[in-house]
Amino acid sequence: MTANRLTTPAFGLGFFLAGAHTPTRAKMQTTHKTAAWPLALVYFGLIVYASLYPFGPWRDQGVAVWSFLAAPWPKYWTAFDVVSNVLGYAPLGFLLALSALRTGRARHFFWLALLPGTLLSLGMESCQVYLANRVASNLDLVLNVAGTLAGCLFAGGLEKLGWLQRWARFRASWFVEEARGALVLLALWPLALLFPTTLPFGLGQVLERLEVALAQLLQDSAFLDWLPVREVELQPMLPLSQAVCVVMALLIPGLLGYCVMRPGVKRLWFAFWLLAVGTGVTTLSAALSFGPEHAWVWLTPPMRNAVFTAGVLLVALVWLAPRTAAALSVLALGVYLSLINQSASDPYFDQTLFLWEQGQFIRFHGLAQWLGWLWPFACLAYLLGRVGGRERAS
Repeated sequence: MTANRLTTPAFGLGFFLAGAHTPTRAKMQTTHKTAAWPLALVYFGLIVYASLYPFGPWRDQGVAVWSFLAAPWPKYWTAFDVVSNVLGYAPLGFLLALSALRTGRARHFFWLALLPGTLLSLGMESCQVYLANRVASNLDLVLNVAGTLAGCLFAGGLEKLGWLQRWARFRASWFVEEARGALVLLALWPLALLFPTTLPFGLGQVLERLEVALAQLLQDSAFLDWLPVREVELQPMLPLSQAVCVVMALLIPGLLGYCVMRPGVKRLWFAFWLLAVGTGVTTLSAALSFGPEHAWVWLTPPMRNAVFTAGVLLVALVWLAPRTAAALSVLALGVYLSLINQSASDPYFDQTLFLWEQGQFIRFHGLAQWLGWLWPFACLAYLLGRVGGRERAS
């Protein structure tokens, strides 16, 4: 990986989600379901996306894929190159080590984390030999391996200090046993919010872009005539619809958390931190899009009222049964996705989107865009399964 190839989310999320369900060290060695493993797979995909984007043009330079290993040490590199490459792989090593510790492989956790990270970096640098816009580097490989090692050692240190056991007790007291899927979705929610949206918290607005992409794909083909055509163009949202969407967009992750938490006062703390994180990430996205001086431009009086309303509703629902919370979240998702996909994006959003897609954060935030599009649908699939009883709701 080279500079600007990956911007790393704080991997403390992995630590939060990888807490065990049992409090004793002896039971830490048994097999448990852990959110660290699916998060490691997600982060694995992030690295592949970041390392190979824009996936072309590919060309054969007539050299072996491993030629960069014997190349001279790069003459030009910066402190940012070093930090970004180390931190880019540290979460992967951290999550892989935690998943090994949580699934009864504590004796081999070091190699189960270091080897996949090393092979991934080697594979990505080898593929970059064939990419015109990438430069394979032995320095990048060394830094990536160092990052994987650092994350692995950090996870091992937490286990030795007993912090994982403390988090095990915390998680067991806050969440039901089968909470992995919901916690993974909740961890991805802030990352999905990083990419600018037409409406604050407005994830999942894909219909308009999907129609355009499909029309372009079928251009000059007989199948284009089969494509359903709208009789009425999509229109911008009315203020009331915007407020309803924002309320629903905040209720959905809140109810998602409630469906894996026991009813009670602890849900109040969860709701508080959910709103705080959502507001903070949306503000960060605005600052990156429009500049720090416009970080709070999204928080207009109607939006403040909508966020406050969502907070009041989450407080009112703290005693809701987990399965009822899941069912209510499915209903909220249905209303929300219907509203937001029946509205058009505005020209200012399209311009902002263009700037982000062309900007230096494309390799990370391009993936955040996909998260923003797909998160509500993944959430809907998970909640339907939970309402159907595939996961224990209490």
